Amino acid sequence: MTPFDHPGLLYRDEDEFLSETVPFVRSAITAGDPVLVALPGQNLDLLRGALDGAAAGHVDFADLTVSGRNPGRIIPGLLLRYAAAHPGRRVSFVGEPVWPGRTTVEYPACAAHEALINTVFAGHDAQILCAYDTALLATSAIADAWRTHPVMIDDGVRVPSPAYGDPVATAGCFNVPLPQPPAEAEFLTYRLIGDLPAVRALVRRCAEPLLSADRLAETILAAHELAANTIRHTSGPGRITVWTEPGLFACQVDDSGHITDPLAGRVPPDPLQPSGRGLLLVNQICDLVRIYTGPAGTSIRTHVESSDGPRPGR
Repeated sequence: MTPFDHPGLLYRDEDEFLSETVPFVRSAITAGDPVLVALPGQNLDLLRGALDGAAAGHVDFADLTVSGRNPGRIIPGLLLRYAAAHPGRRVSFVGEPVWPGRTTVEYPACAAHEALINTVFAGHDAQILCAYDTALLATSAIADAWRTHPVMIDDGVRVPSPAYGDPVATAGCFNVPLPQPPAEAEFLTYRLIGDLPAVRALVRRCAEPLLSADRLAETILAAHELAANTIRHTSGPGRITVWTEPGLFACQVDDSGHITDPLAGRVPPDPLQPSGRGLLLVNQICDLVRIYTGPAGTSIRTHVESSDGPRPGR
């Protein structure tokens, strides 16, 4: 089996982006690999247009600003699902999860995702090329790319990364406290199963003016699942805080529990396991999931964007 390969690509302009991604895709097609290109919109169109019709017909495309809007959704919802759909074959991916326009609230989840890819796909027959726009991203994001990729492609040269280390430890560096909710946010303390209707009612009342009926139902389900996890797994009360920002509904659940598995919510559990799917469901529903586990417990913040809200990215 060919070893798992996870290079980071540093590019400065469109020509440099295409000079690496097009040969990568063509080589995978020639080798008979299934190929998934998951990029933010502009680069998705750019790479698709650079491939001739015959080559493009052998590639699956996904707009990462939609399917990967939540970084926690990319591993289970894109990468593992695509690999599972092609058993016994080497799979190839082109991605750009850290695109210009990601917010400071989103970024730690993006960087942790990039580190954890190495753990999830260790031993898999796969290659994942991750692009980084050095002209528009912060220098700290480029430095983190060197930490989260075993090898880097810089100025067309492939080199081992001297900053790469244990991926779980690196992901832990992005376990950072969440920004404080705004002063005007509403909150509710809950402890018992009988408190869950009040949790759902709070989310419904605050999110209903912003979200479509379908997204509202999903958002209520996500909040219910997070609150139910508090009741199942901790002995103390939980607190749910909700508020709106331009174009999105935000929800934060705080409790005394500790999430010790860095892959929680990113890898589907064994089908015979009766639990462990709550965070996976929340990741699939929400447009952002940030988790911080500290000495006092765990805080989980979710964002759900309105259909007409801003969608950062290109």
